[in-house]
Amino acid sequence: MDDLIELWEEPAIEHAAMIVGWRQWADGGAVSSELPRYLIEHTHARHIGILHSDPFYIFQVPGTHALFRPEIKLENGYRAELREKRNEIYLAENDGRPLVIFLGDEPQLNVARYARAFFDVARALRVRRIVAIGGVYGNAPYDKDREITCTYSLPRLKDELNDYAVTFSNYEGGVSIGSYLLDRAEKLGIEYIVFYAIVPMFDLTQLSPLLQTLVIEQDHKAWYDVMRRVNHMFQLGLDLSELERASRQLIASFDAKIDELEKAMPQVNIRAHIKKLTENFVEPSFMPLDDVWKKGLGDLIKDL
Repeated sequence: MDDLIELWEEPAIEHAAMIVGWRQWADGGAVSSELPRYLIEHTHARHIGILHSDPFYIFQVPGTHALFRPEIKLENGYRAELREKRNEIYLAENDGRPLVIFLGDEPQLNVARYARAFFDVARALRVRRIVAIGGVYGNAPYDKDREITCTYSLPRLKDELNDYAVTFSNYEGGVSIGSYLLDRAEKLGIEYIVFYAIVPMFDLTQLSPLLQTLVIEQDHKAWYDVMRRVNHMFQLGLDLSELERASRQLIASFDAKIDELEKAMPQVNIRAHIKKLTENFVEPSFMPLDDVWKKGLGDLIKDL
């Protein structure tokens, strides 16, 4: 195992699931950076290790000011906190279903070694399958299920993933750490899947110089739609009702924001503009059998 890995607990677990996120470029809606943090708190996951960060980050580049530097918090001259790059490993027992949660900072240097160390972590914890999560911004309806794009490391995974109402990506361009690891995972024969949620963003500046881009910074609806798939895939049995409520609140809040802008600038007709941007959207339908039964039972009780 790479000497950059420090595990102060190596639990006797088998066939663990692993969810991975980074503070990274592909972090629309904070899916990659904040959803893992939410899961750590929601599952009361234990902090069991770190991947030491020393070789992977630039301290500074002249002219970039705070782009690369660690951040410090001072209180009356005293260093209260130094926020450096971190790659942390957590474990949630989750009623006997082990779940490893990895939350890190996208590396800037030595990415090949980072990849080797990352998969050493997975092997040390006997992880069966890894799902990396992220978000990218696009013209997607704010009040519909999020489109989830998917990539995978092993060709045999595609048939299974067809059942998850995903779009298989044909992207070509700059790579994020989540996608970079696909190549290494395939060479190692590891089941590695990436789910990217398309997070709503609407550029309104073309309508009026007084308007800005409407964007969802923390897309709880995307979090919920990603986790519905992950929860089913790993049979985690996580209670997602809190995320479901947050999704509804997010949609209502975004709707109210549009109403506010419409009243302030009725001549612009913002709703019509958003409708035009999203008119070709086809809402994905992911409804596992257990969710169908749950919904049917709920409807029956409501009718009674």
